Order: sequence, then C-alpha cells, then structure tokens
Amino acid sequence: MVITGLGAISALGHTTGQFWYALSQGHTGFRTLSCLPTDRLRVAIGAEVPDYRPEDFFTPQDLPLLDRFSQFALIAAREAVRDSGLDDAAIHAAAAVVGTGCGAKGTDEETYQQLYQQGKVRVHPLTIPKGMPSAAASQLSLQLGITGPVFSVASACASAAHAISMAMTMIRSGMVSVVITGGTDAPFTYGLMKSWEALRVLSTDTCRPFSVDRSGLVLGEGAGIVVLESLDHAQRRGASIHAELAGCGMSADAGHITNPSSDGASRTMLSALEDAALSPSEVDYVNAHGTGTLANDVMETRALRAVFKEHADRLLVSATKSMHGHSLGAAGAHELIATVLALKNGIVPPTANFTAAGEGCDLDYVPNQSRKTSLHVALSSSFAFGGLNAVLAVRSWRG
Repeated sequence: MVITGLGAISALGHTTGQFWYALSQGHTGFRTLSCLPTDRLRVAIGAEVPDYRPEDFFTPQDLPLLDRFSQFALIAAREAVRDSGLDDAAIHAAAAVVGTGCGAKGTDEETYQQLYQQGKVRVHPLTIPKGMPSAAASQLSLQLGITGPVFSVASACASAAHAISMAMTMIRSGMVSVVITGGTDAPFTYGLMKSWEALRVLSTDTCRPFSVDRSGLVLGEGAGIVVLESLDHAQRRGASIHAELAGCGMSADAGHITNPSSDGASRTMLSALEDAALSPSEVDYVNAHGTGTLANDVMETRALRAVFKEHADRLLVSATKSMHGHSLGAAGAHELIATVLALKNGIVPPTANFTAAGEGCDLDYVPNQSRKTSLHVALSSSFAFGGLNAVLAVRSWRG
C-alpha cells in the first residue's frame, strides 16, 4: 500500500510545502487567536491557520454549506488529489474516509447563539447538512466526484489515524484501489475553548513536549489528507510514490477516560509493527503523540521503552505538535504527513520549545533543531481520550 498524494492546511501554512518547510526549520504556528474574541478566555493562544479567508478558496454559492472543518478538508483534499495525479475515472471510483474529533462546532455555536442569545425562533434551513459530523466527508464526495464508500470516523485525537487505518483495510480487502483519507477539525469556538480550559490541559504560552517545564498542549486546527493506493494501481498508472504505508495497529485501553495507559500504547505500537512485518530494531524514527501534558509524555516514553527496549536509546523521537499544535481529529494526518516527508527527505523535524528533559522523559527527542540522517522506517502514534489508540507504520519508498 502506497501514499501518492499529500495535502495539508495548518497553523504552519495553507499547503503541504509550507507545512514541511516550517517543521524542518523548527518554526511554531502559535499566535493569539483572531478568529474569536479572547477577552473572556483564560487561554488566548492557539495554532490558528494564518491569513485564512474562506472566499479565497470557495464560491459564495458553496460557503453556506461549508462549516470551517469542511472547508479545511476540501482544501487539503484538493491538494492531495492534485499531488497524486489521479484522473477523473480513478477519483470517481475511489473511497473517502475522513476523521474528525469535533465536527462542525462553528455551525453548532452559531446556531445556539441565534436561538439562546439573540432570541431567534428559526435557524438557517441548511444547518443540519452543514453541521452534521459527516459533512466534510460528504463534501469531498460532492465536490471531487467520489462515488465509492464515503464516511466519517470519530475517535477524538486518533480520528485521522483510525480513518487512515480503515482506508488501508478497505484497499487490502479489494473493496477499492484508491482511498482519499485523513482528518479535519476547527475547534476555535468560545464554547469549546472554555470546555478545554476546564480540563486544565491547555498551555498559556507554548507547547513543550517532554520538557521539565511543560505546561500542556496548544490547540490547533486544519486538515491533513493523503491519497492511498494499492501498489498495483499506483504502478499501473506510473504514479509518483511518497512512501509505503506498511501497517497499522489499533487498540483500546479499557481504562480511564482521560488518563492514558502505557500498556495500551505499547500494545498498539507492537500491533502496527507486527502488521507491517517489522521488528522494533528496524524503526529509525517515531513521530510521538507528544502533547506536552504531564501525563502523556511520561506514559509515552515508558511505552516506547517497553516496545523498543535497548534500541530505544538509538531511536529518534519528536513531537511535531510543538509546532502545528494539537489539531485533534486532524492530528494523526498532520503527523503522518510529517513522518512521510521526514523519510522522503532524510530530515527529522524537531521537538520545538524543548528546554530540559522532564522526569521520566529520557529519550532522544531531537530538541529544537531538525536532524539530517538516513531514515527507512518510522511510526506515527495517536493516543486519544477514551483510551483509543492508533499507530501507523511507514517505510520509505526506494522505487
């Protein structure tokens, strides 16, 4: 199974090229939020897509049906499809699987404001099709002409990784040869920000994964979409291949709703390696879930040591959420794209904002500066609230 198209919109830019340049340079996309008033927020920073104007991407006729999370999905999908070089017939027969952790929160909040604050008794007639959790997947089908299986996946911040895993399964089964897949989220609404504040996991300044003074995550937005193809299909059409998606692992902790389990994380990584027929010693790089919270970073380090044992000291680990933020349902796709480009370019993006290693965090986290090195195999990990885990194994493509 191979990856032939990449598309990303994030706090690091509107394209995959901008995304990768910022990651490779160690640039962060954190800024004071401009998409909503911050005077009543305790946390006013986020990884917001910069200089974003919906009218630059969509017609006035399209916008009434497009929540911000659907807009991001379409922008990333268009880029991924262009990058893949798929023709109309292949797109028509393809599937689309799109993950989201939040769905159309902007539409929800706007509707409730109209009803409860402004006293209106009616809302826009397109509120349901605009605001349904599957709206982004439906819009990919409508606007790209996809007629194969199309659906949405929701598993908090593992949503994109689960969507991509489902896409792998569909291709392996022979159901389809091409799947356009990934994740999208747009969480910057007042209600959702206040809800995240209540969890007390948001940083008020920056995201410092694995650092002694880490203070939490920085929420992000955007979308990451990849084009997956069977190897036969890609080779028959002479596609340019970015990387091989070699395997996936999925599990549930069956434990605590917010406290992650190192056992669940390690089982998922081992499952991905087994699915890809890889040994732990073959892995060069892990794009960590790396949220910058007190609980996650120690748990994840413990899980990595359990899986990789003595090889863990030679492993390169970085948390790109330190730059593109925690984009929730899009995070697994953003991180897979970062992992693919790390393998392709031989550059490991850093863990930005790193100060000194925190207690229980004793691996090589590639602090602050990217590292040029030979890479062949990598993992991209997503460990979500609710104990929902997904790990993707990627192998560089040598042609």
